[in-house]
Amino acid sequence: MLLGLSWAILAGSMVSLQNVFNSKVNEHVNPWSTTTLVLGLGFLASFLSGFAFEGMELFQLHNMKPWYWFSGLVGIGVVICVTQGVKLLGPTFAISIVMAAQLVFALAWDSTGLLGLEKVPFTLKQLASILIIIAGMIIFKIGGKRKTALEMN
Repeated sequence: MLLGLSWAILAGSMVSLQNVFNSKVNEHVNPWSTTTLVLGLGFLASFLSGFAFEGMELFQLHNMKPWYWFSGLVGIGVVICVTQGVKLLGPTFAISIVMAAQLVFALAWDSTGLLGLEKVPFTLKQLASILIIIAGMIIFKIGGKRKTALEMN
């Protein structure tokens, strides 16, 4: 469990960092160039690392359903949408919405057993948790900005 938590925290920090980098790249080029750069470099790094660590086993894709092959296409939508969201809303608010949406959709997929997931019963506790997260986002957004020392004088 601790290892899983560690991986999840590390992933969260890297996703946050990547979104900052993506938004900075997007300040200089268009969204499609940003996406091409991000996913192209990601492919290259992933391919070289995979080949270095797994060798020819990298190409052994056993018993994979055909639609799973297209998951990389979803990555295009992720990069484009997150980059534009960060550009229009700012990093913290945009990413909080992304995380809340991830939770809502993950709960929907778990509860329905979509995409081959094990069906998990939907509970009011899960609904309340998501509503609390969304309420926190609303409070965060309407809470306003803090006044700096200069503005207070």
